[in-house]
Amino acid sequence: MTDVTAAGAGKMPHHLAIIMDGNGRWAKARMLPRLMGHRKGAETVRMVVDECSRLGIGYLTLFAFSAENWSRPTSEVSALMSLLKKYIQAEVPRMMRDNVRFNVIGNRGDLPEEVRGELEEAIASTAGNTGLTLTLALSYGARQEILQAARLLAVDVAAGKVNPDSLTENSFAGYLYTAGLPDPDLLIRTSGEMRISNFLLWQLAYAELYFTEINWPDFNRQELLRAIGDYQSRERRFGLTGDQIKARG
Repeated sequence: MTDVTAAGAGKMPHHLAIIMDGNGRWAKARMLPRLMGHRKGAETVRMVVDECSRLGIGYLTLFAFSAENWSRPTSEVSALMSLLKKYIQAEVPRMMRDNVRFNVIGNRGDLPEEVRGELEEAIASTAGNTGLTLTLALSYGARQEILQAARLLAVDVAAGKVNPDSLTENSFAGYLYTAGLPDPDLLIRTSGEMRISNFLLWQLAYAELYFTEINWPDFNRQELLRAIGDYQSRERRFGLTGDQIKARG
């Protein structure tokens, strides 16, 4: 087992992204309603937020509800939106206590009005916090995000605000939902699936990927530390050779 060590403390991921998968499978294995899996998964979210704050990780982004998830049964979607609303209401006091800044990416316009209201209030209430930035990806799809960014860029080009010849990766990134956030260093996906499912396609270009068979409700502190320890054991080259990385010190 690889765990976080003092020697690897300098390689703590600055930005951790997680695809939280397996709530339904967890519930099915116990012959419980799917909603029970989502409720148990919300407890795991609380643990991960607390642990990331303790470890000094600057940014945590959680894939909570994809643009494709709207195709799920209406009853499940409604229950998820209700659970989300209750989660935000319950967690804002904890965020204030722990200096966590709350953020949302995705198409908020798709969300029910009462949920949007809770999200906006949480964002405003925690805006002055300076610790961990917790971002929930809601009604989010990476292809949709990139397409929207291209549309916004096209409008600025047409208006003469942007010269296409001067466009850079960094300036284009400013049109994405994640503008102002650093790219993730580490992506964790639970429940055994080994794909990124339309999540942060642009931002994950150089991220380290970690997959685990464990369903999200069973993902505990030890599993989080195992994933981070595995990340710390890797050499991130960004296209360079190992010798070049060593020469940089």
